[in-house]
Amino acid sequence: MTTAPLYCQLKQVEILNVKIMNSLKNSVRLVGNLGMDPEVKIFDTNKKLAKLSLATSESYKNDKGEKITDTQWHNLVIWGAQAKIAEDILKKGDEIIIEGKINNRSYIDKDGNKKYTSEIVVNEFLKVSSKN
Repeated sequence: MTTAPLYCQLKQVEILNVKIMNSLKNSVRLVGNLGMDPEVKIFDTNKKLAKLSLATSESYKNDKGEKITDTQWHNLVIWGAQAKIAEDILKKGDEIIIEGKINNRSYIDKDGNKKYTSEIVVNEFLKVSSKN
């Protein structure tokens, strides 16, 4: 009995693991509620951008037994055809699930100051429920 088939199987698993890990290097999934209706911009190239804010909340009890809710806010950007869908179906208060990647960038504000921001570039989203 030779070990070549086992070696080949292990090598295939190693290659698969590397592919999976590479796809997870900058990946985020969140479930939360929208804090605003989508703000949509259309650029000269007819490319559409939708900006949204997403609140994610976690609750726990402190040492005194009091319920504490910790809410984090996330800036979302959605491009292209999905931005059009977001514009059409998403509203403030909707619960959504998103998958995307974190993007850190800098820009110069109107006063000439350099600003830094973090945002999630959404690859996919799913509307779970509406506020109404």
